[in-house]
Amino acid sequence: MTTEPDSADTNETLLGQRWRRHSDAWIDAVRARRIPSRVAVTDQALVDAILDYRPDTLLDLGCGEGWLARRLAPLGIAVTGIDAAPALIDAAREAGGGRFVVAGYDALPPALGSFAMAVSNFALLGKEPVERLLANLPQRLPGGHFIVQTLHPLIACGEQPYRDGWRRDSWTAFSAGVEEPPPWYFRTLESWVRLFGAHGLRLLELREPRAPATGQPASVVFIAAVS
Repeated sequence: MTTEPDSADTNETLLGQRWRRHSDAWIDAVRARRIPSRVAVTDQALVDAILDYRPDTLLDLGCGEGWLARRLAPLGIAVTGIDAAPALIDAAREAGGGRFVVAGYDALPPALGSFAMAVSNFALLGKEPVERLLANLPQRLPGGHFIVQTLHPLIACGEQPYRDGWRRDSWTAFSAGVEEPPPWYFRTLESWVRLFGAHGLRLLELREPRAPATGQPASVVFIAAVS
């Protein structure tokens, strides 16, 4: 893992471009269960967190190919998923399980309505768009909850300094054909907590799902309520 050298604007552009370019590789990685941490820990960790609060409606921000809607539909939770990559939304619609809309999470279409819960699973990868999302999200969650699962900063930091900044990672562990994976914006735990508080989201829980093989955190899960 290395620091992405380009400017912030360039990184935000690359983030979107490369996710759209590598949509097929991501669909294959998720559906063929090629990401060990998801199979062993993190998918179920997110589902467990959602079920602890039992929403009837849920907005999946950065839904990808729609796996979460398919998991929750049999449990009576109505899921609306949004993603900025049209190929991912096409795959989600084909598989079913919810309503899926092509949209960026920083500019939520008014027609989406409001929800009891919003979640983001390893999808809040930018900087300014994430900040805009959190500024606008509370009005979509009256009395509701927001769950974010993301890379655990202490583990994802690697050899880099522990401070906010753009990073460049590799998908080679689960997708050999991706030579230019998207950049992503690294935040410390302190920065994540401050981000929630700055936008009217009261942090209720911080969970650290652990990998069975190593005992190390596989992710961090933030559970917040609209203040």
